[in-house]
Amino acid sequence: MLRLFLRTRALLRDAIKPAVEAVVGALVVGLLSATRYFDAERTANAFARITRTIGPYLSEHKIGRTNLTAAFPEKSADEIEAILRGVWENLGRVGAEFAHLDHIWDFDPDYPGRGRIELAPGTRELFDKLRTDGKGALIFASHLANWELPALAAPAYGMPSAVLFRRPNIAAADRAIQNMRAVNMGTMIATTADAPLRLAHALDDGVHVGMLVDQHFSRGVDVTFFGRKAKTNPLLARLARQIDAPIHGVRIIRLPGYRFRAELCDEVIPPRDASGKVDVQGTMQAVTSVIEGWVREHPEQWLWLHRRWR
Repeated sequence: MLRLFLRTRALLRDAIKPAVEAVVGALVVGLLSATRYFDAERTANAFARITRTIGPYLSEHKIGRTNLTAAFPEKSADEIEAILRGVWENLGRVGAEFAHLDHIWDFDPDYPGRGRIELAPGTRELFDKLRTDGKGALIFASHLANWELPALAAPAYGMPSAVLFRRPNIAAADRAIQNMRAVNMGTMIATTADAPLRLAHALDDGVHVGMLVDQHFSRGVDVTFFGRKAKTNPLLARLARQIDAPIHGVRIIRLPGYRFRAELCDEVIPPRDASGKVDVQGTMQAVTSVIEGWVREHPEQWLWLHRRWR
């Protein structure tokens, strides 16, 4: 009897799932489309208030509190909650800003102080060097501030680029999101089985390849992040082992007044094994250590709401 009940429940779930996904997908598409008609800054402020209010009632809030308490044992409970409020606010702003990706990057090299984007010292010079050296490069980023923005910089100034991304599970939402990203994010490469080969070909062709590298990856290599072991995707290091390409990190820092600072870090030199080849685990540890430094500077801007440690 129990077996029949479980089988029936599974059949019902499988039958209902497409309809549920269609509804959710339609809501996502409708929300993104509607958001485009409103002022970006005001909408971001409104979304931030909503997520800050709703967030503490969601299960992800508990995950975030657990993560932060382990990462910053010296901080009080009130300090942890203050960081979490910032995390939820940032997440709301990212959601609102997503609908405006086609015009949110407004840095003008001739008038660097006019737009909402500013560059950290040395970033413009390093960017120009990468853009004109005729070689590909590996660019890593993390879920800090608005993590979609780094992918906008390269195409805006004629730098050939490709971005590795994970498709949403809901097809309708996937199509809407990709339509917005495709406007000015370079070549989009999904995390499918042929992604490593496509990325390697891109590097060979002088393309700058970007990817987020700060989430749990069950088949990944072990790294230490905030004093705890975590699994991370080794793809970036494996590409560096296969193709001679420099590794740089890029981050966005959210500033007051609906402004952002973009920073391109100096080259991360990968450690090598006894045979002279790039050490995959050591390289990913070096990259992870850079990201940890970023997060320590602005913990309220990182996405603590996922299970990074397992």
